[in-house]
Amino acid sequence: MKRWGLSLQIAFTFIGTVVGAGFATGREVMQFFTRFGHWGALMILVSTALFVWLGSKMMLTAAEIKAKSFEDMNRHLFGDRAGAWVSHLMLIVMLGVNSVMLAGAGSVFSEHLNLGYQTGLLVTMFACFFLLRKGMSAILTINSIVVPLMMIFTSLLVAHALNGPGADRWLTLQTDASPWAAWMSPLLYAAFNLSMSQAVLVPLGHAISDPVALKRGAWLGGIGIGAMLLAGHLTLSSQMPGVLQYDIPMGGIAREVGALIHWIFVLLIFMEIFTTLVADIYGLTLQLQERIHLSKMWLTLGVLLFCYTAGQFGFGPLLTTLYPMFGMLSLGWLLLMGKDNRLRPRPPL
Repeated sequence: MKRWGLSLQIAFTFIGTVVGAGFATGREVMQFFTRFGHWGALMILVSTALFVWLGSKMMLTAAEIKAKSFEDMNRHLFGDRAGAWVSHLMLIVMLGVNSVMLAGAGSVFSEHLNLGYQTGLLVTMFACFFLLRKGMSAILTINSIVVPLMMIFTSLLVAHALNGPGADRWLTLQTDASPWAAWMSPLLYAAFNLSMSQAVLVPLGHAISDPVALKRGAWLGGIGIGAMLLAGHLTLSSQMPGVLQYDIPMGGIAREVGALIHWIFVLLIFMEIFTTLVADIYGLTLQLQERIHLSKMWLTLGVLLFCYTAGQFGFGPLLTTLYPMFGMLSLGWLLLMGKDNRLRPRPPL
């Protein structure tokens, strides 16, 4: 039972690390899947398979080689010199991603709480700074609470969408996008999210090191991510094209279900953004500490201030510009991770 409990914590942390600002708000699902119309559901299945396979492989590799940070993983995959350069690039990418997360929190405050974009940025920054002092245990705990709640309320939105007039739109929705762009999209999505998840999943694999719990957690987490992607796609498809007007599409749909559901869902969207931001900055700070000999407190503060400055560009523009570009940069990492066969056989689930 303890091993199953540990597997669930791993799964929830995996889901919580991927389900960030873009995912929880619906912008990521729209960008990578829903805009491709009826191809979206099949593309989600491809992404789910990649999450299960490579998420498991990443954590098992981290446990095997005793990798404490994503730089150790990149040196293993690319060699010492190239691995160091890849890690430098990933530091830049992660700073951009965390800026998107913080901007997403600002959009929640301005679009749904009427408290102002800057207020959202500052409140999230300070909350993140204080929670990060608790380390990995805080990340595991907060994801174990927030992710199940998010899954429950996403299911409510799906049920609402499937009972509405656009229930079957995900099967008939047309797209002008090229087939090449459509089939590259799940690869870009998985490559980007898995490479960014290294910041949390590599230290997690090293800390737990139980191969059965890690593999089971990766399967549960990968399938959970796929289920939430599909739920978001079905919901957004039913409201196309009107839902395109929102910076936070899922929040706009939740408003139509009812006031109580809307407020609870907006709170959960914020918490999902917050948990991913906390996890990513934790991993980024560990990596920076190997290069810059400052305390975690000062490094965390410096990262948050950078993200605050970048967040002034706004959530929508940052996500639609940076995420596809970062996905392209992550494809090489995805291919090498998939081809790495240096692990010994592992026990079954």
